[in-house]
Amino acid sequence: MNKNKFLYKIKATVAVALCAIVLGACTDNFYDINKNGSEPDDEEFGDYKLKAFFSQMQNIVYPVQENAYQMCQNLVSDVYGRYLTITNDGWKTNYAIFNAPLGWLSSPFNDPFDQIYGAWAIIKKSYDEDADRAHYFALAQILRVAAMHRVTDSYGPIPYSKVASGSIVVPYDTQEEVYNAMFTDLNDAIAVLTDFVEKYPNSKPLKEFDQVYGGDYVKWIKYANSMKLRMALRIAYGDPVLAKKMAEEAVSQKYGIILTNSDNAYNVYPKNPYHKVCTEWGDSRVSADIVTYMVGYNDPRLGQYFTTTSPDEKFTGKLEVPKDAFLGLRSGITIPSKSWGMQYSNVTFTNSSKVLWISAAELAFAKAEGVLRGWNMGGGTAESLYKEGIVLSFEQWNASGSGDYMNDDTSKPADYTDKSFPAKALSTITIKWKTGADFETNLEQIMTQKWIAMWPLGMESWSEQRRTGYPRFFPVVVNDNADQSLTTKLAARIPYPPSEKENNLTNYNAALQLLGGADNYSTKLWWDKKTNKP
Repeated sequence: MNKNKFLYKIKATVAVALCAIVLGACTDNFYDINKNGSEPDDEEFGDYKLKAFFSQMQNIVYPVQENAYQMCQNLVSDVYGRYLTITNDGWKTNYAIFNAPLGWLSSPFNDPFDQIYGAWAIIKKSYDEDADRAHYFALAQILRVAAMHRVTDSYGPIPYSKVASGSIVVPYDTQEEVYNAMFTDLNDAIAVLTDFVEKYPNSKPLKEFDQVYGGDYVKWIKYANSMKLRMALRIAYGDPVLAKKMAEEAVSQKYGIILTNSDNAYNVYPKNPYHKVCTEWGDSRVSADIVTYMVGYNDPRLGQYFTTTSPDEKFTGKLEVPKDAFLGLRSGITIPSKSWGMQYSNVTFTNSSKVLWISAAELAFAKAEGVLRGWNMGGGTAESLYKEGIVLSFEQWNASGSGDYMNDDTSKPADYTDKSFPAKALSTITIKWKTGADFETNLEQIMTQKWIAMWPLGMESWSEQRRTGYPRFFPVVVNDNADQSLTTKLAARIPYPPSEKENNLTNYNAALQLLGGADNYSTKLWWDKKTNKP
């Protein structure tokens, strides 16, 4: 990372925040300055300009500005996680066929660093100067972990611990070191926020600045523990001992993890990025993979997730699309035209839809896998927690019929029957829990239903599929990469951005040694160690 660029971003961040304060100060009820006499006031815990940085950090944890979302997630992990696919025929090179333009490689790396660390450094400085602001820094640490977790799971080794020491052009940590540091940061943040809420149970000093939980620190503690569980499972094959320890800590901590949909984490952003990119721009449509699974399962959530097809009469013959069907589009294909691609099923998100970060359903499935692995998840069997995940997801999407769905022992993922790029289903896994089945069969059941329930979290979908091999995804139709094994093996990571070679060459070269392989789409990450993937 270039020093001048980094410093410029910090100055720009301050300017943006100060503008927000000045403009906001002219409005009524900018912040409720009344307080309970037993609670801390703003003089003790910060001021407006400090608080304004939290929305900036939250907006990049899961990128919500439409351009940031498209470059950091939509074209990358939404495609690799088989939730969405590309319908812009102008992008002849892209991630789906493993040859993304060099400029595309920069955003998933640079955007989080630019947006997180400018704000994080100022919040840290404030805490260093006044220990009473520890709760602000604790939340900043949680947001930093959430954002950098996405970065390390995209690339592998990244700068993390040395950034915290104040360096600008910094060396990378191994991914194992990054995970260890993130666990430590989450544990410290949980301890600080737990102490705060017990001393000041009714205080919400960030109420007007927190777009996710309205300043409710108890919910942030649950979120941090939920991140610990998510991350623990991610390293289940990389470091089984640490994975078990972190997972069991997460569910046993006083406030625990997210258990109900009322605690799901959503960012309330003025314009939903899925609606902007898919509906207004027409650059993406729903992936064939998730639609064929859900169609085969007769899933009642189909209409909550997706629209039906809208065939265009000018496309006939081979490219004819059926009317009013749920039909996704294969990943890694040659798009005849954007208008052709736009005939396929779309997202149902509106411009005002909230943006999901993590859900109770995902965490129920996470606990089910933990029990399957012999971990203490605080009660419940793998089967009961699996069913709980299904029920929670149906509730989240206001769908009925979860009981019949979870007892269906015959429905299987459907073939892809579109005339353009037909394909046979690669999985025969059914929904009803298979009592007495082997570990891999039950794991495939959990991961398949978890994948459906995690919609539309593409980064988590891609990461969990890389980790376990489930669900089973269709191969790409076109592979424009020298490594033709990617056709079925699929992307293990994405290459580092060219800017790292230009501005941080010594540390970039060292990072390749830490990566343990070439800087390409095929080199596996540290936690990607499962040997018996399907």
